[in-house]
Amino acid sequence: MPRNSNAERDNPCLKEQELSYKCLNKNNFDREKCEVYFVNYNNCKEFWNKVRSDRRAKGIVPYLPPVEERAALKAEYMKSKPAQH
Repeated sequence: MPRNSNAERDNPCLKEQELSYKCLNKNNFDREKCEVYFVNYNNCKEFWNKVRSDRRAKGIVPYLPPVEERAALKAEYMKSKPAQH
């Protein structure tokens, strides 16, 4: 299925969503076998919802950064995130 540029623009977690669906299809819709994909997708949604909320609060438009800026923004966040043990 080719990616729709609007879908990618509107859904920063499109890749994670597609991987979840692919896992479900591959595993006869056994959700337990795909749990890691769901966790990853939910983490992605949580991250981008926070970005969207922070940008809205600061008056930065668009609330969701353009596709070409997302990788850099995510990398910057990962650098500033404290190490987890």
